[in-house]
Amino acid sequence: MRPLDRHHVVVTGSSSGIGQAIATAAARSGAECLIHYRSNREGAEATAEAIRAAGSEPRLVAADLADPRDAERLVEEAFAWSPRIDAWIHNAGADVLTGAAARLSFDAKLARLWEVDVQGTIRLARSVAARMLEAPPTPLPASMLFIGWDQAVHGMEGDAGQLFGPIKAAVMAYAKSLAQTLAPRIRVNCVAPGWIRTAWGENSDPYWDARARNDALMHRWGTPEDVAAAAMYLISPQASFITGQVIEVNGGWNRKPVAGSR
Repeated sequence: MRPLDRHHVVVTGSSSGIGQAIATAAARSGAECLIHYRSNREGAEATAEAIRAAGSEPRLVAADLADPRDAERLVEEAFAWSPRIDAWIHNAGADVLTGAAARLSFDAKLARLWEVDVQGTIRLARSVAARMLEAPPTPLPASMLFIGWDQAVHGMEGDAGQLFGPIKAAVMAYAKSLAQTLAPRIRVNCVAPGWIRTAWGENSDPYWDARARNDALMHRWGTPEDVAAAAMYLISPQASFITGQVIEVNGGWNRKPVAGSR
């Protein structure tokens, strides 16, 4: 048996990047997957094709998590798809680094991140948890997983640090409090990626490329698949005694002095 055989897994924001890698890895581990996306239908279909190649037929649901009614519709559709959700991965977040959003003011970016990544995620998690608790208890608890950021703990200079630091710190703090609330019926953990080569990283300038490599003891960018591997462990039966944890996936935080600054 594969680790997630007969598991039903929901991955929000799974039309690209880390979410796409997590959904694909879950399917390869035997899970049935629900793919959530907001507007990137093409990306969601690409995720669906990867899941079909792994041997299962995904469910696709579009929803704007900033809209409470749309978020609740996602929950309703997910639990209609499977009355027992074994793992719900809260990966969706606002993109303020690429496209038109990158030109927004600092205040507008912060408001968007708060609306989606914090308020939207908390609202969704509370609704999902209530539904999960309605299911009959089983020997293995259900699981929730959140996505944080390693530098929310360490701190980072500049607008990016001032935007994502408080936002992801809020998500990580919420995950720990939710773990205290839902144990032992539901395990709640958080993965905190470091420098991961997603769409922004693929187009980064030489400074940020060097920064990403220097900040990791492994001296390389992380990949979405690195994050997915950690996620697969945390939602698997092998991690049944792990809850309330934040696991950094960053190649090890490099505390050695690095020459040069921006």
